[in-house]
Amino acid sequence: MTRLITLQQASKKLGVTSKTLRRWDNSGKLPALRSPTGYRMYKESDINRLAGIVEEIKRDNLPVAVYCRVSSGDQKQKGDLERQKGRVLDYCVKQGYQVLKVFEEVSSGMNDNRAKIHALFKLVTQHKINRVVVEYKDRLTRFNFRFLEEFFKSHGVTIECVSSQMDKSFEEELTQDIISLLASMSAKLYGRRSAENRRKKEAEQSKNNPISSILLLMPILQETFVSIAHKAGHLA
Repeated sequence: MTRLITLQQASKKLGVTSKTLRRWDNSGKLPALRSPTGYRMYKESDINRLAGIVEEIKRDNLPVAVYCRVSSGDQKQKGDLERQKGRVLDYCVKQGYQVLKVFEEVSSGMNDNRAKIHALFKLVTQHKINRVVVEYKDRLTRFNFRFLEEFFKSHGVTIECVSSQMDKSFEEELTQDIISLLASMSAKLYGRRSAENRRKKEAEQSKNNPISSILLLMPILQETFVSIAHKAGHLA
């Protein structure tokens, strides 16, 4: 059996005023049924179906966000970031998009702790935009793009790329990012080895030098004596 709801209930579900629903009834856009007492009533299934359409329209009318990124300050100084922003904004104008926010960032695409990308995530999760426009998909991230795409989709946001083919400068930038990543990993690895070698050397020196051993144990002995004195004070 079809469930009927009142004018007020339909208004709340659709997010429109009662006056709008009356106008839609009179124009035939959303005909209402009549109760025995003459009040407007609606099939709940019709309202639920229309609510999905209204929500889609609302989402389509949301503004967009633009995200632009270069990997180095040198690229920004050369004007690469500004030109990238100009190309993306030109595209938005041609598409008739209303731009809510333009994010410009200087950071590696492998860095997952970028301030501007996190600010963009906030707009996405707050449902303030319906799409993110970038020049190339690697402007958002170098790797795992599909994970990011699925995250945006879960909030009704699509990623739109101005171009799918990257020019040579971006290929060079990728090479630079990879070299930077390898350098960082190597530094961490060598730093760890150096620290380990230092510890081994100190341990070896302690074995051969009794005074060094005593000096190393001094902090531990001091803590022990303080603890014993503290307990003795309580017992007294």
